[in-house]
Amino acid sequence: MSPYETDDPVRRARAYLLRVAEPPAPTVVAFVEVHGPVEAAERLRSGEAPNPVLDATSGRCDAEWIDHDFAVAAAVDARLVTPEDAEWPAAMALSLHNGGARGLEWAAAPLALWVRGPADLGSALQRAVSVTGARAATGYGEHVAADFGYGLADAGVTVVSGAAHGADGAALRGALTAEGTTIAVLACGVDVRYPAAHGRLLDRIAETGAVVSEYPQGTQPAKNRIRARSRLLATSTVTVITEAGIRSGARNVALSAKALGNTVLAVPGPITSAMSKGCHELLRDGTATVVDSANHVLSRL
Repeated sequence: MSPYETDDPVRRARAYLLRVAEPPAPTVVAFVEVHGPVEAAERLRSGEAPNPVLDATSGRCDAEWIDHDFAVAAAVDARLVTPEDAEWPAAMALSLHNGGARGLEWAAAPLALWVRGPADLGSALQRAVSVTGARAATGYGEHVAADFGYGLADAGVTVVSGAAHGADGAALRGALTAEGTTIAVLACGVDVRYPAAHGRLLDRIAETGAVVSEYPQGTQPAKNRIRARSRLLATSTVTVITEAGIRSGARNVALSAKALGNTVLAVPGPITSAMSKGCHELLRDGTATVVDSANHVLSRL
């Protein structure tokens, strides 16, 4: 089945589900697992789903919206990757499914993923490390993130991050410098250049790697979407936190990764730096282990 076969009923059903269900939407995911995507979408469209499932959706969208999503995707060379496709990242989905089975309400697998870029998603994520940190990164934090990104990519490891300012961008640029595979996971549509200053960076990633989102085209970032995106970053076998404030998105990624049973590594910093307090707390409470080089990360894969 071609990712570009936009008339396929399964693909259209999953595009519909992404349009009406705000991730992580565990009740909708469970409903789809029982009924299959086509029947589940039709039941949602007709209002014949259980109330908890209907309550988890934003209503019903017209077919024109689905046509719109596929048209915009084609314009930016993006495709919809579904669980029915060979390149579906099964390990990511299984990690979240297992987390949900253990009672983690936020740990629902994505219903599908919009992907911009040539990388085979499943293959690229088989040996991948998430590298993230503070948006307001210090010079030290950006240097460390870039160094780790370069070292991991140079060793053939896919570098996954969120494309935000600061550590995310530095890690991705480092990996690109090493001509490695990069995956940027967005909290907005793959057609949205966010942050605007990273438009060129996203284009470079899409040339050889993948820009990924579970949000339909045109979706703008929001706090709840950034939080939902964290669970996808947390599914890597290893997550590295280069810097983090005491209350930060990077710390949320670390806690999610630990809850999913994955390895969390944190880079220590100056005790006077507010941007290292989150890392120190992760190390102090046992969530993370100290890391000081890309080689150390490689030894944990």
